[in-house]
Amino acid sequence: MTAAEEEETAAHPRFAEAVRKLGLDDLLPRIRRFPEATRTAAEAATALGCELSEICKSLIFAADGVPVLVLMDGSSRVDLDLVQHALGAEKVTRARADLVRETTGYAIGGVPPFGHRSKTRVLADRSLLDHDIVWAAAGTPYSVFPMAPRTLIDHAGGTLVDVREQSA
Repeated sequence: MTAAEEEETAAHPRFAEAVRKLGLDDLLPRIRRFPEATRTAAEAATALGCELSEICKSLIFAADGVPVLVLMDGSSRVDLDLVQHALGAEKVTRARADLVRETTGYAIGGVPPFGHRSKTRVLADRSLLDHDIVWAAAGTPYSVFPMAPRTLIDHAGGTLVDVREQSA
């Protein structure tokens, strides 16, 4: 196996294919794979040695039964009422694991911000723009990649919103 092929195995094959289709081939060598899981934002931040807020969580919700992807910084929680308002939906709930896999093609803990099986509406919280670089899942619970937040949001087809839960 060549060094390039070895690097490519850090990403889920569907994600690697999406990266190539987007013309982001230079991203593949920057994907980092860890021996321990990085399925939570805290695990990823610990493995990378970065701030929790520098992790980009890709979370699937169901808005009136329709899947929607919310990109949120790792130190924050999503306010479902704000998502509901942003989408004009009657009801927003966390998606079940089977809906996440069916919609994205990835398991919870490895969902990347783009490269999904199905096209979904994407909301991106403005808090991601507080950083020069954020880290997001590369399709597995063991791999992450770095990207400028604005670029990541653009490739995900995201709309900037304020859906972060505010502390009391």
